[in-house]
Amino acid sequence: MTARMVLCAVRRQLLRSSSCGSWVRLLQRRSSGCVYSSVDGFNQEEIREKLQAFPGGSIDLLKQESGIAVMTVNYPSRMNAFSGGMMVDLEERVSQLESWTDGKGLIVHGAAGTFCSGSDLNAVRAISNPQDGMKMCMFMQNALTRLLRLPLISVALVEGRALGGGAELTTACDFRLMASGSVIQFVHKHMGLVPGWGGAARLVRIVGSQNALKLLGGALKVDPELGQQIGLADGVLEVPQAEEGGGIVLQRAEDWLRGYTTGPAPVIQAVKKVTLSGRELPLSEALRTERDVFGTVWGGPANLQALTSKPKHR
Repeated sequence: MTARMVLCAVRRQLLRSSSCGSWVRLLQRRSSGCVYSSVDGFNQEEIREKLQAFPGGSIDLLKQESGIAVMTVNYPSRMNAFSGGMMVDLEERVSQLESWTDGKGLIVHGAAGTFCSGSDLNAVRAISNPQDGMKMCMFMQNALTRLLRLPLISVALVEGRALGGGAELTTACDFRLMASGSVIQFVHKHMGLVPGWGGAARLVRIVGSQNALKLLGGALKVDPELGQQIGLADGVLEVPQAEEGGGIVLQRAEDWLRGYTTGPAPVIQAVKKVTLSGRELPLSEALRTERDVFGTVWGGPANLQALTSKPKHR
């Protein structure tokens, strides 16, 4: 039996055993929004209908042949604040990305040189009763959790200001890049609130509980320098004034992300899956998931090509 036949036989066996693996269970939760479902008394369609009553702006998605998609928060007249309709848009765009078999990376950014200023106050005032507020909170936690769990390596490109819910949105990406002069600020305290879209829980995992408490309790303005110091920013994009405009910052972000997405889509997606399982699951479950995901690439085209073209010993 040739080495190729052995690899393929083992791979088939592992794939059969992986059908009930932790990763499959994790992603199949998306039918219930990953976090909340009807079991929790959450009616997805009911809140979608309420949110769509407050239109304005859009969440635009561009899938590129490179395997890197660009998601744009687009409501410049409101500093890209989320209207109710945009919340629904976000959930729909995430659904599209979940089924993108050729995808490898995602950049989330705001239109017109600013990231996102949180929620559109018109929608917030209209659903200010606690019951509707909780439903909106659950809807956005579902959407942003699914965004973070995408089998794509994601980066939030922060230009201008990321305030409130916009700051929470940055934490739903794997990485954050800050343009020079940009600010991330969890301003919830000034509104008599705490984060409700999952931003606090994710922030603690990114910067630690002490730094998270400082950012939330002090509503501190995080500039690129502070962002790098505490681990909130993974890089700063310095763009000379002569080069500003024309999408140069977005292009720089794509170049940065390409450093982590070069290679076949199944391999990049597998990298994201094992990393996600290590972050979210108990060790025993994460190890089983790693085994299952390993089985999807072992003996695959990229693995076999590497074995042929890159022998360890020459």
